[in-house]
Amino acid sequence: MIKLYGFPLSNYFNKVKFVLLEHDIPFEEVRVNFGQDETTLARSPLGKVPYIDTDAGPLCESQVIVEYLASAYPDKPIFAADPYLAAKERELAVFVDQHLELVARDLYKQAFFGGTITDYTKARVEKLLNHHIAGFKRIAKFAPYVSGSTFSIADVCAFVSLPVIGLATKAVYGRDFLLDAGIDWKTHGKKVGERAAAQTVTADRLAYMEAQKRG
Repeated sequence: MIKLYGFPLSNYFNKVKFVLLEHDIPFEEVRVNFGQDETTLARSPLGKVPYIDTDAGPLCESQVIVEYLASAYPDKPIFAADPYLAAKERELAVFVDQHLELVARDLYKQAFFGGTITDYTKARVEKLLNHHIAGFKRIAKFAPYVSGSTFSIADVCAFVSLPVIGLATKAVYGRDFLLDAGIDWKTHGKKVGERAAAQTVTADRLAYMEAQKRG
């Protein structure tokens, strides 16, 4: 059985967990944080989460893990059967993960953790993020799902990351860059949130946050 390592505040941990739940792939959840110990680094060379243990060995990086699951469980429709549609789903996932979330991550120190970012960082992220959001909007449909009428990995990525991006920009700049650009992540989140996997991921995240508050 697959072991999934990470914690429910990590959107990329939640991305992999969502896929496992959505496609009914058996797994064991192992709660760990980032780490630089040798045991962690043997599985995840940078000490990041998520990572998994498989019968063949460990894997890290959320999209790599999703690709592995698609290959290891060919009976599970993680990607569209049509090669082009599947590639478009991957394209949208890359936009969310790399061109939106990875850029917005530089805001999290100030948005969520009580720190302060430099004016340079603030200006750089604003310029990049607005440019990348415009690009994402050119290919995302939200009709009602990110790629159109069919739920896909792009929706998983959007569900776990777009709210964080919107909230971060609101906290740092006083406005939600996504909503201002016409990307209604709230309506999309409600739609995806009707799925059982999304409800489990959300409930576990909220329970984890509550436990952290209690110490």
